[in-house]
Amino acid sequence: MSSFLKDLLSIGLSKGGVIIFSLLQGVIIARWLGPELNGVISALLVYPSLFMTIGSLGIRQSTTYYIAKGLFTEKQIKAAISQIWIFTTIISVIGSYFLITNFSNSGSNLVLVILALLPIPFVLFNTYNSGVFLGKNQIQTFNKINWLPPLFVLIGTIILVIVFELSIRGAMISLIFGPALMSIIMLFKNDFLQAFSIKFEIRVIKSLLSLGIVYALALLVINLNYKLDIILLDKFSTNYETGIYGKGAGLIQYLWQIPMLLSTIVFARSAIAKNQQAFSIKVCQLLRVSIIIIGLASVFLGFLAPFIINLLYGAKFIDSADVLIYLIPGVVLLTIFKVLNMDMAGRGKPWISLKPMVPALIVNVILNILLIPRYGANGAAVASTLSYSLAAILFLHFYSKQVEIPVREILAYSKSDFNPFFSILKKNPN
Repeated sequence: MSSFLKDLLSIGLSKGGVIIFSLLQGVIIARWLGPELNGVISALLVYPSLFMTIGSLGIRQSTTYYIAKGLFTEKQIKAAISQIWIFTTIISVIGSYFLITNFSNSGSNLVLVILALLPIPFVLFNTYNSGVFLGKNQIQTFNKINWLPPLFVLIGTIILVIVFELSIRGAMISLIFGPALMSIIMLFKNDFLQAFSIKFEIRVIKSLLSLGIVYALALLVINLNYKLDIILLDKFSTNYETGIYGKGAGLIQYLWQIPMLLSTIVFARSAIAKNQQAFSIKVCQLLRVSIIIIGLASVFLGFLAPFIINLLYGAKFIDSADVLIYLIPGVVLLTIFKVLNMDMAGRGKPWISLKPMVPALIVNVILNILLIPRYGANGAAVASTLSYSLAAILFLHFYSKQVEIPVREILAYSKSDFNPFFSILKKNPN
């Protein structure tokens, strides 16, 4: 089996673990807390999530890029990202606290606000340092950083929510378990503990930030498109509608793990690719396969949405089925962006994603303001689908121009698209 297929299998198992652990944790939270408290959790976490995107400053992506290119030593980069981490943690915590307490309807409970803020330093630390492994193309180690935290969170949820019946506080505390334990493990792995130094790596910091800030801006706009619905539902609707939307959107968005499975490999290998044009052609091949898989999975989810929602989350969340169905077209189309954008990021051109995502974000804001007051969670889902569709179509155009591959060629299927799967079958006839 080729190294590419080995990486694909490794990441597939990792993503499978992430999905299973996260889904089980979501099932527990849904059945033990109900829609309203799930809505409160979503509203509390949305601002820290966005600030962690800003606070990450694209450091993982820029770290991957510079290590893969060999522009700085690994020791220099580790020292630099440790120094950046201290500063961004402080800014992210303060910024998130301000936004939650001043703009969220769920920000009046100080204990819950603090619990929402506590994962920030650990998540940022893990995010920064995971770029070292990705840049060295150590896919298996990178995968562990992805699937271990959800496992720890699931264990914490079982203990605190089910066994000790701590309700929403237990659910929020469990969200700290995963990132915190992963950070402790990483401190002692690969000499990360020795990276802390009072000697500032100014040149490395400047280089990481100059590219990283562009990544961060792109990631912020992208994540605003994903998170804006929760913010505006919290503002213009009820905790029930927010909770209903969160479960429906969360379930359908698991389909994005399929292209994300591929995109992690795409990013790492694009950064070290010798022939980027040939690699882009391979990325387009992966896109076409992803669209088929996600399309089929979406049809399955669409037909069985009420049954699946009721089975997983219970009858109280049955309205989430409509949210899921309304989101399907946008989620399928945004697969185009999910896969192709990682090739652009791997080339060190994250700003390309801003061209489609900024107008899509504007459309998303306008539609949410118009639709949420009247249609609640369903209105937010329709707004997202239209926004995602616009972003996908625009990005396809811009990507085509950048890599000089016609749109028709990007989307045209051929028998060779499925050769990797045929080769696996030939090597494993039984």
